[in-house]
Amino acid sequence: MKALFDTSVLVAALVQSHPQHQRAFAWYLKCRRGELEMLVAAHGLAETYASLTVYPARPRISPRSAAMLLQASVLGVCSVITLDCRDYVAAMESVARIGRGGGSIYDALHVVAARKGGAELVLSFNRKHFEPLVGSDQQFVEP
Repeated sequence: MKALFDTSVLVAALVQSHPQHQRAFAWYLKCRRGELEMLVAAHGLAETYASLTVYPARPRISPRSAAMLLQASVLGVCSVITLDCRDYVAAMESVARIGRGGGSIYDALHVVAARKGGAELVLSFNRKHFEPLVGSDQQFVEP
């Protein structure tokens, strides 16, 4: 089974002090053990890097540490799904159809990447943002 991890789940899985760490880390471990295939949208890597470098952890996560953490803990485990222009148009159409603007486009990009990668599950801690976007061929899961 394939599961797309969005930024909220990746950050929680990687930061031990995150309030949702245990829940997200359990899903991450399933991927490490080969019980689940982890997919990550290419733009999600950039979002996760950005989030890690501003996360209010003590000590702070430096840009170098964030890059190394992603390379060591995520890239060796996941399949990265890249999107083309048609995929971006599909994401824009999906958020426009439900009357959403702003940052919801980035959530839609995760959902489009999940579909493109054949993920049955879409994992996020942002239920209200993702549920309206997830198709009937996918299941939303809040870890």
